[in-house]
Amino acid sequence: MLGVILPKDRDPRFITIRRGGTLTDPDHHLLALWAASCADHVLALFESARLEDQRPRRAIELARAWSRGEITMTEARTAAGHAMAAARYLRGAARHAAYAAGQAAAVAHVAAHELGAAAYAIKAARAAAPDGACESAGRLECRWQRDQLPEAIRELVLDDQRLRNDICWSAFDC
Repeated sequence: MLGVILPKDRDPRFITIRRGGTLTDPDHHLLALWAASCADHVLALFESARLEDQRPRRAIELARAWSRGEITMTEARTAAGHAMAAARYLRGAARHAAYAAGQAAAVAHVAAHELGAAAYAIKAARAAAPDGACESAGRLECRWQRDQLPEAIRELVLDDQRLRNDICWSAFDC
């Protein structure tokens, strides 16, 4: 089952200006690109279990296409649902990697899904690690993700990680 990664009260920094928040379109696109990178980094964990299933890969591609203005939000959101459906009968790292891809594509619809992509990618890395190395694998993945953050959204994402770490399985303790 997909965990709750969105806060009860929406943070206006993750709501676009045209909807009454403070998020600019360029920053929204950067959030989607960063989320896609996080998901892509662990995609092999899904593909090693279900190589023939392209739904998570497609979701990541469409998250990037949306950020370039090549597809609509609805197309990206639909791809998000398909990627999450790909996780349905899986467990462990493969399941979390598919969820990461779905969360990345969902950023087009709700920018705050950016943290879901990152948190599920960290969960995937933890689940793929050998016994005794789960926490260090998660910290390594978290640090890799932070190294990928564009400067324009860095403080926003780091603050979001601090605020939502508890509902994201403490994934951002790195």
